[in-house]
This record gives sequence, structure tokens and C-alpha cells, in this order.
Amino acid sequence: MSVWFVTGASRGLGAAITREALRRGHSVIATARDVSAVREAYPEGPEGLLAVNADVTEAEQLRTAVEAGLAAFGRIDIVVNNAGYGLVGAIEETSDEAARDLFDVNVFGVLNTLRATLPTLRAQRSGHVVNIGSVGGFATAPAVGLYGASKFALEGISEALHGELAPLGVHVTVVEPGGFRTDFLNGSSIRVEPAAIADYAAGAGPVRAALAGNDGRQPGDPVKAARAVVDLTETADPPLRLQLGADALERVEAKLDLVRRELDQWRHVALSTAL
Repeated sequence: MSVWFVTGASRGLGAAITREALRRGHSVIATARDVSAVREAYPEGPEGLLAVNADVTEAEQLRTAVEAGLAAFGRIDIVVNNAGYGLVGAIEETSDEAARDLFDVNVFGVLNTLRATLPTLRAQRSGHVVNIGSVGGFATAPAVGLYGASKFALEGISEALHGELAPLGVHVTVVEPGGFRTDFLNGSSIRVEPAAIADYAAGAGPVRAALAGNDGRQPGDPVKAARAVVDLTETADPPLRLQLGADALERVEAKLDLVRRELDQWRHVALSTAL
């Protein structure tokens, strides 16, 4: 059985992944900013669960959580970077503070977690890093551009990390979910900047409205997503990217088609720049 280290484990997809891993007999170091939220999420106190307080923006808390996990279980096999939140607002409407806070959690929080956990995986010459991204990190949209940018950053980190860790026997996968019926679209997991600039009503307005009306209506089942993630870690040759949901597949395929069309259309310009 494996030992998992999961950030943002008290709710949403992180909680579903934690429950599925425990159900299969794995051990889980389940972290959240408030450890009581983890304990409340698993009141039965299942065997193999270690609830630890760790805010991903606090590097020392993550190091302490890793030490506690190693003391309890002796190893860490799977690292799931799940902690994060969404941000709605046109690029120009989004304040500097909101953008920096978002990146502090969604990007620098992942880097903090990796610095805390990778020494163990490298020493073992085994393991799997699973970064929970978003289809919005592959194909973003108006009104969610900065959230998409944070997940685009996670794509780049994952792609480089994949090459860096493969020679050491450690896998890396970035998961790109579409819409799943968690609490992601309510106030606990998404922040909304005021629609302050009327000129963006046409470009960003429809996405704002769609997100506001989609809470509780997302097509994806988080329990099935969690099963897919745990299945992923049990395969010998896991992919670098894994899309989850028909809506994710549709958006990725549309982006690939667009990139191919533009590449072909402007190929002559690209080739014209050689010495």
C-alpha cells in the first residue's frame, strides 16, 4: 500500500481523492489550512489517516507536515497538489492584490509543497507527483484568465518536472478536470472581482453569468474523478496529462484544432525569419 500526501484535503476533489485512497487501503497525510476541517470531513477517523495542519503558502508548515507523515508512515509515495481556488474577473478588472494572492496559493503553494516532499521521493527513487490543474490551464476563457494563467503555470512546472524526475523513477502527471460537482463555484473556493469596467460586459460578462449559474449543475462526478486519479497512480506508465470529463476533452480538442489551423495559416511567416 502507498502513502499519500494530499493538500487541500478537507473538501472538494481533494477530499474525494483522500476518501478513495483510504478506501483502497492506502495511508493519507491529509493537509489543510485548518486541521479541524480535515477532522470534520472524516469524523469516523479512518485507519491510515493522518490529519495535519499545513497552509501551502507557509513553507515551514509543509516541512513539519512532511516530518509528521514520515514519522507516522516512514515514506511518502504519492504527492497530490490539490490546494487552490478560482478567480473571476477580466484581466484589467482584477486587482494586483487578488492576482498575487491567487498565484501565492495556486503556483507558489505548489512549489512550496514540492520542495518539502521531493527530497523524500528522490531518496526513494520512486513516487508520483499528481498536480491538480484544470482544463482552463490548457484552454482558458474571458473572465477567468488569471485563474487560467495560474494553471498554465502549473502545466509548465509539471512538464519540466516530468523531465527532471523521470530519470529518478518518479512520475509526474497534471490532471485537467472540466466541471465537477464540488463546492468549487461557491464562495468557499472562488473569488469574484467586481465587474467594474462596462466595456468588458460583452467579452467577460457571458462567462461570469455562466459560472454564477452553474454551481451545483456541473456534469462531472467527483467520486468518479477520484477513482480515476487513484487508478492513475497504479499504472506502470502514467501520462503527463490526464483530462477528466467530456467537457475537458471538447475544450482541449478545440484548442488543438485552433493551434493547428493558425500554425498552418502562418507557417510561411514563421519560416520567413531564418537567416
